[in-house]
Amino acid sequence: MKIELHILQNFPPANLNRDDTGSPKDCEFGGVRRARISSQCRKRSIRTSPVFQETLGENIAIRTKQSDKPLAKRLVEKHGFDEDEARKLARGLVGKMLGWDEAKQCTKVLFYVGYDELDRLAELIHEHVDTLREALQAIEALGDDASKKEREAAEKAYDTALGELVKAFTKETRDHIRAVDIALFGRMLAEVPGMNIDAACQVAHAISTNKVDMDFDYFTAVDDLNPKEETGAGMIGTTGFNSACFYSYALIDADQLAANLNGDRALAVEGIKAFLKAALHAIPSGKQNSFAAQTPPSLFMAVVRENGAMPWSLANAFVEPVRGPRREGDPGLVEASVRALDEHWASLAEMYGTEGTHCFVKVARDVDVLKHLAGARVETARAVIDAVAERLAPWSREVAA
Repeated sequence: MKIELHILQNFPPANLNRDDTGSPKDCEFGGVRRARISSQCRKRSIRTSPVFQETLGENIAIRTKQSDKPLAKRLVEKHGFDEDEARKLARGLVGKMLGWDEAKQCTKVLFYVGYDELDRLAELIHEHVDTLREALQAIEALGDDASKKEREAAEKAYDTALGELVKAFTKETRDHIRAVDIALFGRMLAEVPGMNIDAACQVAHAISTNKVDMDFDYFTAVDDLNPKEETGAGMIGTTGFNSACFYSYALIDADQLAANLNGDRALAVEGIKAFLKAALHAIPSGKQNSFAAQTPPSLFMAVVRENGAMPWSLANAFVEPVRGPRREGDPGLVEASVRALDEHWASLAEMYGTEGTHCFVKVARDVDVLKHLAGARVETARAVIDAVAERLAPWSREVAA
């Protein structure tokens, strides 16, 4: 069972996703330059959106080099450790897993970790506290006159104790997790291969349906306390921006998602609903204070593929760039993009068929020119999500039976 997501979303002047020079990301597609929003940017905007977090509650994760802090907090609040010991043990454990940067006081790599995993790590420390405490105190008891051999032996004992916790944790959690965002987007930890999770969701870079050219905003800031005769600016600068209608595509493998969630298909369905809701509402935060590009999608479409039906990205609907109106009576950019997507869907449906395919689409009234997808219309964007959930219900009950 696979679920596709297709979105058309037009933005006014914006710089939603910047490259290393601060300019909007772009790429070539169909022989012309297109605006682009990276898949990493889209995934982050989805998983950090309030809708995603509110829908899934504690079944989400954080990505940080400072995982020792929430782990130490759990040791104090849930297991009664004093703050100093909690801090040392938390740093010891995450440092054993990921390496510890003493200068920066954080792990050497980012840790994408579920809240439930932090809870379990805290429990493991609590369960093995006697061994850990004895080993840690042995190190702290070494005086300045301790030999190198004594110090190495003490540090090895502590390292071994921490290593046993890491082994126990990775054995318990291998190949599954409760954090839906990790189950969707996957996790790769070279330092702890046992914690790797295969992604259940593929997210494409969003590209513009239209050709774009970079524009620059030349701006100045005036010193408010300048005397009236002083007309110069306090500073000057430039910001790159563009305006584009983006096509976004993503694909969720529901079976892989459920497997990542230890077979919990009910949670998988909730995760898919949360993903769709968040994708509908989430907009990248780049330069929003300067552009306020808060425009919702004009087309929101989900497709459920059953029985091994081949998923379709509809990006090639726009390989010939869509043009805005060039004369009176021409369709606008968004309307022309909707029409191109509709026609491309019909072309693929004719060539490959639609067996095992269930499509649900909502288009804004002012650009609703659907012809071939007209039968898939639903009343609201929310109805698209509800229809997908209803279609997934029998699949979800298969495991419960």
